[in-house]
Amino acid sequence: MRSVASLVLVVGILAVPSPASADPPVCGPPVVSTTQPGYTVADPDCDVNGTPFTPVGGSSVWTGIVDGAAYRLERPAAWNGELVLYAHGFRGSGTSVFVDSPSLRAHYLSRGFAWAASSYQTNGYDVGQGVRDSYTLIQRFKERTGQSARAVYMTGASMGGHVAAVAIEEHPSAFVGAMPVCGVLGDGELFDYFLDANVTAAALTGTAITFPKAPVDPSFLEVYRQQVAQEVPLLGTGAGLTALGRQWGDYVEQRSGGTRPGFDAAIAYWSALPAIPPLTSVPFLFGVYPGLSGGTANIAKGNITSNRLTLYQSDDNPWLSRDELRLNRDVLRVDRTDRPSRDLSGVPRVDGRPRVPVLSMHTIGDLFVPLSMEQEYARRAALQGRGKLFVSRAVRALGHCEFTGPELARGFDDLVSWVRTGHRPAGDAILDRRAVAAADFGCRFTMTDRPSFGAACPA
Repeated sequence: MRSVASLVLVVGILAVPSPASADPPVCGPPVVSTTQPGYTVADPDCDVNGTPFTPVGGSSVWTGIVDGAAYRLERPAAWNGELVLYAHGFRGSGTSVFVDSPSLRAHYLSRGFAWAASSYQTNGYDVGQGVRDSYTLIQRFKERTGQSARAVYMTGASMGGHVAAVAIEEHPSAFVGAMPVCGVLGDGELFDYFLDANVTAAALTGTAITFPKAPVDPSFLEVYRQQVAQEVPLLGTGAGLTALGRQWGDYVEQRSGGTRPGFDAAIAYWSALPAIPPLTSVPFLFGVYPGLSGGTANIAKGNITSNRLTLYQSDDNPWLSRDELRLNRDVLRVDRTDRPSRDLSGVPRVDGRPRVPVLSMHTIGDLFVPLSMEQEYARRAALQGRGKLFVSRAVRALGHCEFTGPELARGFDDLVSWVRTGHRPAGDAILDRRAVAAADFGCRFTMTDRPSFGAACPA
């Protein structure tokens, strides 16, 4: 791997590359991991599509593979002395790891920030490994560049948001601020939500489902596929949701963040989306059923999900209707045998005790990692007396991590200003049910209207 400085001499309108510039890297084949049996590590000098990773705007880059994890470092020519760590999201259960660049790469560099990212040594829902491999980038940056960063920001998307939230609690003196986006800020609560979506669908359709103990027999996959095949015709999908399907959507809405704008479009979008392999033949939310792994997420020692005390409601009226009482009576109840861990094993717990400013963003139509993750973190931070250190911003979009570049850049810039000045930026009142249910919820920080979301924000 390498260190490259890209120099460009501009004379009038003619740009001539400096003779000192290095040739673009040649993409090499994956190498065998030195730490994870059966794993390979992709060449960090190239993206997975074969595009070489090269410097931009006169920056210097360093890449390498250490202990089975690939990394990238980039420092702008006019470096401000600060570093941004980027933690990537869930990449399935394959055995090839790769590092990529953050979507805000150009923005970081233009503002004078260096950045660093890791592939992690493992795939799967291994947040602990993500924390370890991300944290080591601080020292690696010093070793490779010969300079220490005077301030470090922790960022991450999706599962990387979980990594970011744990990292700032595990290493409280290492960071000055954090920006998780579309993040799993509620640790095991995400898997409880997956459980809720599936058991309510089964109860409404009268489908008998089971929750096997780990290790789950491989034959259960086909059994479960057949169970879902009974449910889907009764619920419908996409724009063809039945009355029963819309009723199911009401329960999903309450469990995913409460009554809010755009939800009808969200449930239509996510119910039409196929699940991730190997369950591509079923709608998305059925493919994340925790019972497929015995509730272990293939990383914890036991089942971390439970709905034993969950009260299911289809609206925000605290009084239960006859239909709600019937569903709560009939729904499959599951008991946990394990919990999010206090260390970096299994599924690490997020306590909500940041010592540095945290600015988070979430799309309100996301039903993969839902808005309720933000609400859970806000509640925990408030209980820890750290509520003032958390700002959450809602964006009106349906997709997971569906942010525009300007929306992300605005969030990062506001976080930096908060760290430097101490002035807390604005956010959304995500724990105020009336604010969340208001027709204009999410408009304040949505910079581009998405027609698929529904009604546009007022001009």
